[in-house]
Amino acid sequence: MQVSTNFAPPFKLIAPFFLLGGLVFLICCLFLFGIEVENITTLNKETLAWVHLFLLGFVMMVIFGAMAQLVPVVLEVEHFAVELYYIIYPLLLLGTVLMASGFYYSSILLPFGGIISLIAFGVFLLETSLTLKKVKKIDFVVSSVIVANLFLLTGLVIGIMLSLGYAGIISFDLHRFLTAHIYFVFIGYVGISIMGMSLVLLPMFWLSHSFGNIWVKSSLMILSAGVICVGTAALIGDKTLKYGGYILTLISTFLYLVQILIIYKTRVRVENDIYLRSMQISFFFFLTAIVLSVFYMTHSQDNVLLCLGWCLFGFITFMISGHLYKIIPFLVWYERYSPYVGKKKVPMLADMVPVKSANLQVFFTSLGFLVTGAGFLFQSSDIFQPGLSFLFTGAVFLLKDIIYMIRFKEN
Repeated sequence: MQVSTNFAPPFKLIAPFFLLGGLVFLICCLFLFGIEVENITTLNKETLAWVHLFLLGFVMMVIFGAMAQLVPVVLEVEHFAVELYYIIYPLLLLGTVLMASGFYYSSILLPFGGIISLIAFGVFLLETSLTLKKVKKIDFVVSSVIVANLFLLTGLVIGIMLSLGYAGIISFDLHRFLTAHIYFVFIGYVGISIMGMSLVLLPMFWLSHSFGNIWVKSSLMILSAGVICVGTAALIGDKTLKYGGYILTLISTFLYLVQILIIYKTRVRVENDIYLRSMQISFFFFLTAIVLSVFYMTHSQDNVLLCLGWCLFGFITFMISGHLYKIIPFLVWYERYSPYVGKKKVPMLADMVPVKSANLQVFFTSLGFLVTGAGFLFQSSDIFQPGLSFLFTGAVFLLKDIIYMIRFKEN
């Protein structure tokens, strides 16, 4: 995959997405201290508030910032209207706060948060779609972006209906629509976005080459079918179609992991850096989630589902944090120091990463996810609360490191 920096947007446009994402992740960790794990379920107000805070304020915030950079760079086209990103992050932040507050405090806030979030997502989808129209060749990465955005749009429409349902404005089976909403957004958009970005970022950072991508292409098609099956089954109440979709998702996951293993084995860079360790931990949580998902399909225990979801959040957290330690230094270096290459001494990318602090972040965050995951599984506050202390400490280090890399100045 060839990339070009000729169409990269200014870093001042990207930086707020990463800063706000790190801040919201820290707030997410603080929020968990007020939860009694013995009483937690997948549908109570604390869970719904936290999940939306995490997914909208942390995951989507960082993904939107990354997409603002990656889409034009990878596709080698200019943004249709890059200035629109300046209104996306404040709208998304406000919508996130209202959505989380609506679930936790007053459901009347949900429609307002939903509409504001919908506007933010709508601006992102519109700008991305108009940018994609400039692309002449539809390859795997372009296809993944298109499919992911279609699933995001579907999930958003269902999400707006859910916000109206929780507010009591309309009446329908909330649980079924919630399953469809989660699958279209979390598995459809986030999952396929990760697939598309992985095929660009992993080979670029590992210097992998001469590998085929048939596995990830097959994974994308099968996962798309699985998302459609589960989403449709949830809306119409068909259990056979739903479990068929689950099986397709598991097959897709296996094919994706095979592709990652191939990329890993063909890598040139063998340095055991923060990025590599983050990816290893990320896929450890991913594999654990797969095992738990198979167990849940046969036992349907709520504590297993909570632990399964928690492992997926661990997978996404380390996937995001690991890439931040690569993306931010490069963007800062390219904008701040690349004009002086050959004219004066400039820092190396490795010099811009606070290695000791990053190692502590990885240690505390991974330990936090492991211990709190055990707390979810055994429904024990004695396990859960110490795990939160580790997780919060890791979040502090992550935010500190983001600020350090963004503000990096050569001594």
